[in-house]
Amino acid sequence: MRGRVLIVAGSDSGGGAGLQADIKTITVLGGFAMTAVTALTAQNTHGVAGIYEVPADFVGQQMRLVLEDIGADAVKVGMLHNMSVIKSVAEALDSFASNIPLVVDPVMVAKGGASLLEEDAISALQQYLIPRASLITPNIPEAQQLCGLKNEPVSDSIKIVQALKNIGSKATLLTGGHAEGDYISDYFIDSDGAVKIFKNRRIQTKNTHGTGCTTSSAVAVGLAQGLEMKDAIRRALKYVHKAIQTAPNYGSGHGPINHGHPL
Repeated sequence: MRGRVLIVAGSDSGGGAGLQADIKTITVLGGFAMTAVTALTAQNTHGVAGIYEVPADFVGQQMRLVLEDIGADAVKVGMLHNMSVIKSVAEALDSFASNIPLVVDPVMVAKGGASLLEEDAISALQQYLIPRASLITPNIPEAQQLCGLKNEPVSDSIKIVQALKNIGSKATLLTGGHAEGDYISDYFIDSDGAVKIFKNRRIQTKNTHGTGCTTSSAVAVGLAQGLEMKDAIRRALKYVHKAIQTAPNYGSGHGPINHGHPL
């Protein structure tokens, strides 16, 4: 059975985002999760207090050993933090995973506002990973930063998602939680430039920590299981919506969502 996903991302000590969210998501959706840890973070529902970086060559070694032995049906990339790690990940992908789906979640800022990507690493992300990706899954602020549209109104999501094609993105899922309104609109643009909008009623809650990581991992495991891109996205968004709806309300800040609801 297909469904092996290699996660290349940072750890969240609070368990709501990062590797922990990825592993939970992939497992409950029927896949098999493997990891290459890129950074350790000390955080809770109020934000990130510290980051301990994993050496770039060790990140690459983790990827190589997993891919050579166990293999993967998809790779999900999350927090990379700096340029040297991005280059190491790109090299490992080229050598051992060039022909399998790659989902890149360009993690830049934590929910609490802490920067998770060094400023000079943005260009490396654009150069080395975005053109390789089958799908990128930025939220609106991340997309604005990637495209140089920081002053563009959040409401102009069509312009933002189309601009991502100009930086080499094959396909993009622009998650719309940062826009206002009673409904959240997530914009998918495929390799032909066609745009599809997925809409869900907004749930008024502070428990949304890890939604970006969870969405990208849910799509990645769908692709690993052989789903078409739109079907993988549709299932992922439905899963995340229910996870927000049934969040356990842990912590006094931005709480985690309920990854285990299908169980």
